[in-house]
Amino acid sequence: MRPPTRMPSRPHNPYDELAALADPDPDLDPAPRPRILPLDLSRMYADEDEPWSPPDHRRSGNGRRARRSRRRRRSPLAALPRLAKLLFALVVCVGFLVLADRCAVMYAEKKAQRALQDELHLAAAPQVDIHGFPFLTQVLDKDLKRVDVTVPHVAADRVSLTKVQASARDIKLTGDLPSDIRSAVIGDLDGRVTLSFDDMNRELTASRLKFSRVSDDTVGADGKLSIAGQELRVRARAQVRLIGTSGLSTDVDGMRLDVPGIATYRPGRDRGLTLHRASAELISRDTARVKALLSVPAVVRRLGVPEKDVRAALRSDEKLHELVGTPQFVERLTRVNLVDVVTDHPWLLSRIGIDPKLITGLLAMRPPELSDRLSFSFTLPSQARELQIRDVRVEERGVVATVSGVEVGVGR
Repeated sequence: MRPPTRMPSRPHNPYDELAALADPDPDLDPAPRPRILPLDLSRMYADEDEPWSPPDHRRSGNGRRARRSRRRRRSPLAALPRLAKLLFALVVCVGFLVLADRCAVMYAEKKAQRALQDELHLAAAPQVDIHGFPFLTQVLDKDLKRVDVTVPHVAADRVSLTKVQASARDIKLTGDLPSDIRSAVIGDLDGRVTLSFDDMNRELTASRLKFSRVSDDTVGADGKLSIAGQELRVRARAQVRLIGTSGLSTDVDGMRLDVPGIATYRPGRDRGLTLHRASAELISRDTARVKALLSVPAVVRRLGVPEKDVRAALRSDEKLHELVGTPQFVERLTRVNLVDVVTDHPWLLSRIGIDPKLITGLLAMRPPELSDRLSFSFTLPSQARELQIRDVRVEERGVVATVSGVEVGVGR
């Protein structure tokens, strides 16, 4: 086998070693190496949780529109479906309509309050509550479902009505609505008229007499009155009754005027003057006073004592003590009516220890004058002539009358 042929060797050039040590020429390098930049790990991990999106290679002039687009995408409403947006808009519109309807109700209530105050000549504005929703459709239909009115402190004769309440239903309106309501016809009206005992106490007797309930139709009065310069206790009953269908009044009866520790006077048809038990016992222990009473035949007859016993008692103190020392005598003496006796024998009062001026003043009082101090009444105003009082009842806090009406006209 023939050995490989050797190529002839080239002579050594010392400049080749220097060229190997020099930097390569970029113009002559056919495959330039890419430049390796430093790796920023913070930016890599900062975007790790954000969803990937393709890079935006649009021109920088479109950055403003891109930012607006991103803001629209971040809006809470942008994530809602279209139906939810429509529902939200509908709710907002309904809210504005309800607010407008309620504002119209308040305006109508204020206008009605001023109209009622002027028409009824009231010192205070009444309270008007219009019910039903929506209100504007009721006005356009000229038909209100229900209106409640409360009027405080209405003057009525000698007393003030504490409260007048009325509930009107099926109200037909007339006029150029909604700006000008000329009149109305109330289909059905129910009301209550209240006269409180507190107002009666203050206005009738200057808080010196207290009214209270005795029964469903009776008012009791208890307090003090000044008569003939003396402070007397007065007790009475007032029967409440209707006057036709437009008013009520009272009939005062059962009146008693007590002179403390002395006597009781009952004015009226069956008037009487009787001694208190304390006064009768005091007379029975005083011989002179007993003889003064027994010397009047009218007193003896009313005592029911036989005349022979009276004559014996007047002659003998022992017989006198036997007659007046029994409980039956004191009991009979408290039942004797001294009205006629005092009238015919005025000297007897001073003889038995009673001030004649006081009893004379009591007897001089006319029953109507006393009754007028305790009586009260009221009549529905002329503007309410279509209303009728159906019933009257005495309750714990006062007298309450029920009022009703049908097809009641209001306004011009």
